Amino acid sequence: MPVTPLTRIADALLDRAVVPGYSKLGPALRRRWWPADPAPGSMAGKRVLVTGATSGIGTAIAEGLLDLGATVHVLGRDRAKTDDLVARLTAEHPGADVVAEVCDVGDLAAVRAWAEDFTGRVDALHGLVHNAGALPPERSETAQGHELTLAVHVLGPHLMTALLADTLVDGASAVVWMSSGGMYGAGLRDDDLEFTQGEYSGVRAYARTKRMQVVLAADWAQRLAGRRVGVYSTHPGWVATDGVAASIPGFGKVMAPLLRTPEDGADTTVWLVATRPSSRAPHFWHDRAQRPSTLGWERGQDPAAVGRFLAQVATDTDVAR
Repeated sequence: MPVTPLTRIADALLDRAVVPGYSKLGPALRRRWWPADPAPGSMAGKRVLVTGATSGIGTAIAEGLLDLGATVHVLGRDRAKTDDLVARLTAEHPGADVVAEVCDVGDLAAVRAWAEDFTGRVDALHGLVHNAGALPPERSETAQGHELTLAVHVLGPHLMTALLADTLVDGASAVVWMSSGGMYGAGLRDDDLEFTQGEYSGVRAYARTKRMQVVLAADWAQRLAGRRVGVYSTHPGWVATDGVAASIPGFGKVMAPLLRTPEDGADTTVWLVATRPSSRAPHFWHDRAQRPSTLGWERGQDPAAVGRFLAQVATDTDVAR
């Protein structure tokens, strides 16, 4: 079915109603009009790195890219789990080229050491997917003293992007930040990045750092625009994963009949990497279409607040703006 004014209205209404747009109903309906699938073999000869790849959406992203012919570097923080994933993917995808990478994305020193090794082995990268995530029940800090969700969702990926930027292929690569629709409920807190004020909530910290990811993606899109590198943030919808079951069990249990599969959650990211569609601000995607990055009221879109946030991230990671 071609895109028409009627399908555009239906598409928008699905998200406005939230449950239909974010649940498994969304892709079931939108497949009737969304853009075509990437061509078979469209990623042959190309190389992609996927963080948080050892379970859930990350594994599904890796599998989707392998099916298109890509060489996929799967990054996890646990060596045994990462090696097990490589062995399984290699067995299930005959002829696939899968490479294990081990790094704790939240540990900035580990990211620097890993990136130095990686760039010594790989000189051309066609896709970088920031999918590693955390939703801790209590506030904790990394080796560098940063709050965990901030380090895993924001500081580590920002530093990794900077360290791998020279390997991104001009005009033929994409960077994707796996954000969340939960960020709509969180304005950008440029005054408390480390979540030290008030009672800590893992869910609130998660939403706030997902908002930060969307802001960072827009900033990186500007930085890399001259090289024609596509930079996007995306919302996977509500997906049945081990992380959801462990971190927000009540939501997972109540919504279980409507949750998407990891493959549905991975779909837009795989499509973005493979097709690199032209993008206008705000670079936020869901079900193969751009969506507004704000609902018009979030304090975080104030340019001064965004500037302060980006300056603090640059200071924390020692990455010049």
